Amino acid sequence: MKKKLRYFLRSYLGFTQRESKGFVLVIPVLTFLAIIPRLLAWYGHQSSEDIYQGYLLKVDSLSAVVERDSGALFQQIGDRRAVFDTGSWEDYRERRPELMKMDFAEADSAVLQVVPGIGPTLAGRIVKFRQSLGGLHQKEQLLDVYGLKMDVAKRVFEYFSFTPAIYQQLPLNTSSPKELAAHPYIRYGEAKVIVAYREQHGQYRSLDDLLRIKIFSKEWLERVKPYLNLE
Repeated sequence: MKKKLRYFLRSYLGFTQRESKGFVLVIPVLTFLAIIPRLLAWYGHQSSEDIYQGYLLKVDSLSAVVERDSGALFQQIGDRRAVFDTGSWEDYRERRPELMKMDFAEADSAVLQVVPGIGPTLAGRIVKFRQSLGGLHQKEQLLDVYGLKMDVAKRVFEYFSFTPAIYQQLPLNTSSPKELAAHPYIRYGEAKVIVAYREQHGQYRSLDDLLRIKIFSKEWLERVKPYLNLE
């Protein structure tokens, strides 16, 4: 077959022997190149068909989910409308789940800002006051924070629970004036008097001994007493 084709090319088309051999070799390549576009078109059609069928399956599945969930949603809406229609708002509030309240002693400055009226500066003051105080044993002590208004202080305990807790006390018989004065309820002058009396009369045997110092009142002692011990 190849010999006849080469003879035809040399005799009728004037090809040389070398040109005839080259042309015979090129024919299969040209045939392959002509077939490739048809193969690609067929494969692309099959892939598109598969993608389209997969898309139809997803649409059918999504439609089923939407139909199911929309029924549940409209049922919930119907229940809530029934609450408003019947005027049983209190019943709805009782069924609504409540969030657990964090204890005030555990709230840091970032968490405290959830309370309306408390920004970063005021939240920082509250935390610093609580730490230097050694804990709160009464809610009213929060009013001692500089710049904190009464309505905002009350609002704090709408967002946080309160457990009286004093986690730090000052040893009355060993603390220096500087250490005593670091407490928000003791001024530096008062701290110097406390230490001077101790050095002159010996160690305190009772916290009530502070009342022997004429500048201290019962009200002052009751305020500071929870934060002192006799060590």
